[in-house]
Amino acid sequence: MINKILLTVSGLGHAEEMLKTLREIPSIESAKVTILHVVQAQNTAATMTTKWENGGKILANAIQTLNLDPSQVSSILREGDPKDVVCQVADEIDADLIVMGSRGLKRLQSILSNSVSQYVFQLSSRPMLLVKDDIYVKRIKRIMVAIDNSDSAKNCLKLALFLLRDIQGGQLILANISTDLGGKKSEITEVNSDKNPVLAAAVAEAQKQGIQSRTYISSGKPGEEICRLAEELNIDLLLLGSPDRRPSIAKSFVDIDRLIGSSLSDYVRVNATCPVLLARTIAY
Repeated sequence: MINKILLTVSGLGHAEEMLKTLREIPSIESAKVTILHVVQAQNTAATMTTKWENGGKILANAIQTLNLDPSQVSSILREGDPKDVVCQVADEIDADLIVMGSRGLKRLQSILSNSVSQYVFQLSSRPMLLVKDDIYVKRIKRIMVAIDNSDSAKNCLKLALFLLRDIQGGQLILANISTDLGGKKSEITEVNSDKNPVLAAAVAEAQKQGIQSRTYISSGKPGEEICRLAEELNIDLLLLGSPDRRPSIAKSFVDIDRLIGSSLSDYVRVNATCPVLLARTIAY
């Protein structure tokens, strides 16, 4: 499921470290990696030359840090608006996963600061793994999926099972949240999946592949609860479905309603204390 990975690098953050951790997962250790750095246009030729030189050094350092087989890695240095270029290159190489650093800005801050990760998240239909600057990247053993009846959640489950299938001692954590918009929280409770049809179906899928799973329920505001469970259960990687509701004709426009409105995935990407992989299900 993940054969081509696009890693965007800026010389800052934990994106390279995250990719090194991902490469320890047997199911994707042979994936091809494209490393991208984008140089924004400058006012003078001299400044532009300096930017190109620095960009080349950033790519070289990333390649050295990752220590990948030359046959499995390529690099791209390109000029343009980063948020547009990342989407373009992801389409060009047909990336199965985009790995990006993120400052963890809230929605309005993201708009005002022209956040690259926020705009790529809005404009791309490809799965994205966002790594905030202030989190600790751990070896991946415990993967959590926020599960419900949506197609995007089912897609997340498939992806989690793909990642976990060859991880020695790997564990799938399935969390089902009952929505309480009033914010009243319940205890995080480990449950027998037989009493919850949504969890039962997910556990059955995991059992088919011989993957150990544990199931939890809680209630409250979904975004807050997902982040709370991920932190309290010491999750290494959180997978969250993020349906793409925009028609294909509007792909070139940012969905402002989702940028400034209430978005579960937006809340989680900002507040989660572990890396977040947002998997998309495109609605046609």
